[in-house]
Order: sequence, then structure tokens, then C-alpha cells
Amino acid sequence: MKLSWKALSAVALALTLTTAGVMAQQRVFFGIATGGTGGTYYPLGGMLAQLISNKATVDGKKVSATAESAGASVANAKLLGNNEIESAFVAADILDAAYNGRAQFDKTPIKNLRALAALYPETVQLVTRADSGINGIKDLKGKSISSGSPGSGQYQLLTDLLRVNGLARSDVKEDSSSFSQAVDKIKDGNLDATLITAGVPTAAVTDFAQAHDLKIVPLTGPELDVLLKEQPYYTRVMLPANTYKGQTQEVPTLAVLAVWASNSQLSDDMAYQVTKALFENLPIMGQVHVQGKNIKLDTAMSVGSTPIHPGALKYYKEKGVAK
Repeated sequence: MKLSWKALSAVALALTLTTAGVMAQQRVFFGIATGGTGGTYYPLGGMLAQLISNKATVDGKKVSATAESAGASVANAKLLGNNEIESAFVAADILDAAYNGRAQFDKTPIKNLRALAALYPETVQLVTRADSGINGIKDLKGKSISSGSPGSGQYQLLTDLLRVNGLARSDVKEDSSSFSQAVDKIKDGNLDATLITAGVPTAAVTDFAQAHDLKIVPLTGPELDVLLKEQPYYTRVMLPANTYKGQTQEVPTLAVLAVWASNSQLSDDMAYQVTKALFENLPIMGQVHVQGKNIKLDTAMSVGSTPIHPGALKYYKEKGVAK
């Protein structure tokens, strides 16, 4: 019996749909919430997703990972708490505040948070034009500044920096632009400064320095001692000279660790496999961004008070960095 072309087409379509369905069943999906495209989370998250997709399998199924541009640390912690994504990058101080119900998470702790790995230091950068007249935090009074969205870690940091310097948020004109949007506004004269916490060099700041004389405002003085007692996850660092075009002197500032986090709903096997995919391919992460070279197995468990996911902990025990 001969089949008509219509019948043959129907058979081919059915086979295609069946094959697609089987392929979909052979994959399990894994998301990584990062940050804006002008920061460091996004490129490193993209490469991490690619590594996971190439290397990880769970229950015989390939893991299909994607990096998603998301709000920032506070928003990412909430995504995890609501089980809306499998993993996210979160600054260490924000992860601690979320787990323990402090600061922006006051009395609303997210106890299902789990840490996968400490990653790299994020440097605090108070960016302005060289001719702005802003030479310290106190000079921000009456000026316009972006600290990112209320879902970002530097939003809380700006509050703290202003407070220890005798100022309040009402003393500045606030803007909630992303890194890239903020530096564009500074270029156009529509914003005086922006506070950026990210791995350096930060793409948005690099872009700004190519066409404008920039200043990274020093964060120093006894006021910071007060802040560091309240925020133990921050530490004093020096931004190396020539990190950006025209920035010929090193700049004293602060840094905080970025942490790759998940929640207790993530299976142990998945947590193990994605952690393994990261730490067994570190040279590739370093090729994407210089901060990828600062991701190290021997500091992977420096995540603060948030419990390490049992699946990640299994990997660390195998590698001898956990008992």
C-alpha cells in the first residue's frame, strides 16, 4: 500500500515531535540569576552556564543551564527564597542578611538559602567625572547618585556609607539606574556619581573611561572603621592603579565576596554536579574575566553563616577541603 504525501508528511511530523519530546525529557534545566550586562556577574554566569551544559548530567540527563540577567543581590536572594530559580550570584553580606533576617530582610529571614561556593571579591567603586568636585562621601551632599535598584547590594551600602559620614539618603538625589545606564547618565551630565560593587575591571566603568576622564573616589577614614564593625563581610582593599584608563593611582576602597547560592529545594545530585563543573574548569572561567582567576577551591567554603548545600559539600569532601 502506498502512502500519500500528506500521510508521509504526517508520519514525519509525528516522528519529529516524538524525537523532540524525547530530547526534552533527556534534559534537565538549571538557571543562574546574575546581574546587569554592564557588571561582572553576567559574563561569568554565562560561561558557568555553558560549562554546566557541556559537563553536567543528573540521573542520566544532560543539564541545560542558562544565565539570566536579573536584578541584583537582594532580588536574587528573593528569587531563591521563592524557588523561582535554581541558583544565583549574591554578595556575601546580602546572603548573610537574607538568611538571618537583617537589613533589607528585617524580620523576614530566608532560611531555605544554601551556598554553593564563594567566588571572587567584588570591589566597591564610587565613580564620578574627574571634574565633579566629589572627593569623598561627604561631598555627595546635594549631589545625584545611583546606587542601583533597591534590589542591589550597593543600595544598602550607600545607606551605610552616608550614615557613618553623618548623612542620610535624604541628603542626596537618588537614581536607581543599572551600571550601564548610570555611567551613560554621568557621561551626559545627568548624574553626578554612581556606586558600583562588582569584580574589576567592570565593563560599564571601562566603557566610561574610554571617552571621559573618570575618578574613582577613595573610601577611607575612621568612618569606615565603624562601618566595618557593622559589616564584617566587607574588607579594605586597594583598587590597583591603571585598572581603568586615566586612573594612574591606586585607590583605597572596600570589597566583599560574591557567592554562588541556591536553596534547599535543589537536589543534592544537581548541586554536586554543578559545583564540580565549576571547579574542574576554572582556567576557562579565568579566560572570560580576570576575576574568574580569583575563584579558588581552597576559599570556596568562605560563604559566611549560610549553610553550604549538602551536594556541594560532598564535592568539597571529595577534594579534601572539607571534613
